[in-house]
Amino acid sequence: MRLPTLGKLAALPVCAAALALAGCGTASIELPKSDPDYEGAALFVEHCSGCHSFSAAGTEGSASKVKTRENKDGPNFNQRKESADDVLYAIENGGFSSGPMPQNIVTGDDAQKIADFIAKYSGPGAPKPGG
Repeated sequence: MRLPTLGKLAALPVCAAALALAGCGTASIELPKSDPDYEGAALFVEHCSGCHSFSAAGTEGSASKVKTRENKDGPNFNQRKESADDVLYAIENGGFSSGPMPQNIVTGDDAQKIADFIAKYSGPGAPKPGG
């Protein structure tokens, strides 16, 4: 009996499952790269996607159910409408409460681009990107 071969065969289903899962749940920014808001979306993905869900940016960082919520889960911008001023306040001050969002996670023009992107596409009645 050759155990190394059996070990390799046993690993095949695990590898196949990992590859299948890697393709699941992948989303992307819903704006064309030529859109003026694309840079704000890309910055959002880079700096905010771990904690915030936002379909316009293709991110799933918020909890979808209260029972599975973690301390780092920020607002879901598919469900919550925000103004650019409120987003800038949250970026500068680390959110609106004593949560884990770092202050000034982005600054200057980058913060404004993210704020404008969120303000335009957040909330249930927001326009669809590219539409």
